Amino acid sequence: MADRVTEPPTRFTVPEELAGKRFDVVLAALAPEYSRARLQRWIRDGLATVHHGRRRPRDPVEAGALIELAAPVENSTPAPHPAQPMDLAVLHEDESLIVIDKPAGLVVHPGAGRPDGTLVNALLHHDPRLAAVPRAGVVHRLDKDTTGLLVVARTLSAHKALVEQISARTVRREYLAVVRGRVIAGGVIDAPIGRHPVHRTRMAVVRRGGRPAITHYRVESRYRGHTALSVRLETGRTHQIRVHLAHLGSPVVGDPDYDGRTGPPAGAAPGLREALRRFDRQALHARRLALAHPATGQECEWTAPPPDDLRALIAALATEGDEARVEET
Repeated sequence: MADRVTEPPTRFTVPEELAGKRFDVVLAALAPEYSRARLQRWIRDGLATVHHGRRRPRDPVEAGALIELAAPVENSTPAPHPAQPMDLAVLHEDESLIVIDKPAGLVVHPGAGRPDGTLVNALLHHDPRLAAVPRAGVVHRLDKDTTGLLVVARTLSAHKALVEQISARTVRREYLAVVRGRVIAGGVIDAPIGRHPVHRTRMAVVRRGGRPAITHYRVESRYRGHTALSVRLETGRTHQIRVHLAHLGSPVVGDPDYDGRTGPPAGAAPGLREALRRFDRQALHARRLALAHPATGQECEWTAPPPDDLRALIAALATEGDEARVEET
């Protein structure tokens, strides 16, 4: 640990109301901008002490004890990913948050086969301070070809607050999805999701060993062979909407992984055939995001209209002459 760069120590005195509690619990109460897991790691590394001595996270501390915390400088080493200039559709920006309207084709995180050219690279160029925040502030993901709203935390305290909101399922995320088939009514899909047993790059509904996953959906418009759905996530598993709607029997149009059918429905008009042929991604758009602002607690909400290609697809579906608007709650 000798070569680790840290901030000047921050000193706390344990108040009476925290006396006798675990060291990690006390430190989390005194330094709420950091997650408890992070503080536990720093305690074990000797970066947080009591009366200049090391203690374990579970050890109790007494009232009046002197705690010193030397938080690591997270960006004291070069950023793991290069900062790259890129046009970003920034819908909102303040000292705590950035809200992005992500286009199709943009990968969120660098990874195998995609070392750069991602949203993270663009964010590091937009604000180099994001190198000090886990995953450059990205607290939830959108698939490469899913468009729409994504929130980024600009500080450690905002990151902690947003992760806690997501864990508590209080962040509200609504999507527009165009699916194959005529969905009769809305409902809830409560089916665990895990790695596909055969195709390891895909996910699947897995009854044993899957993680809990809940998706709410309601019908917005029905067309001759398709349906537009409003979809709300209660949990946030990888590919959750795409997997759940395919499990329902109505896969998202254009989904390369979960739509096993190809081609337009029988009897489709030439215009619709061409629109479906040209739409080369999943028809899924994150259009509404609502959360409590991490700094003020104020309820915030952002919306983003569907991109041009999705609007053109919906217009082509409507020209089939069998569109019906449905109002459901």
